[in-house]
Amino acid sequence: MSINCVAISGNLTRDPEIRTTASGMPIMSLGVAVNDRRKNNQTGEWEDYANFIDCTMFGSRAQNIQQYLSKGTKVVIQGKLRWSQWERDGQKRSKIEVVIDDIDFSNNRNGNGNGGGYSGGNNAAAYSAPSTPVVDTSASAYDADIPF
Repeated sequence: MSINCVAISGNLTRDPEIRTTASGMPIMSLGVAVNDRRKNNQTGEWEDYANFIDCTMFGSRAQNIQQYLSKGTKVVIQGKLRWSQWERDGQKRSKIEVVIDDIDFSNNRNGNGNGGGYSGGNNAAAYSAPSTPVVDTSASAYDADIPF
């Protein structure tokens, strides 16, 4: 058995781009900068290093979510890694990218920082911008017998 699951959090490096396949399927491409912290051995100081990750989302949900994303938007992405290989000008090239299953973001184009998200469900209008988290504190949520 193998597991292919990845979660990243960072800022968009560019506005998302939408293109369409010959069959009409929308594909959204975007880049995410994810910081990694390392200690500089010479200075002893901690420094941030950016990792740039290409991400792709397929289908109508990609087209629907694009309007809420722009360069600099903070996102949390869950998906799977995909390796692809091709040849250009006689040279073999390859890359690893994240195929997006779910995406959450903390600000929109208006910059109001309300938060929100989009999940990969069937409802294309699943975008929401909650102002406060909803927590179920009813007794039924906690009264199940758990064997561990």
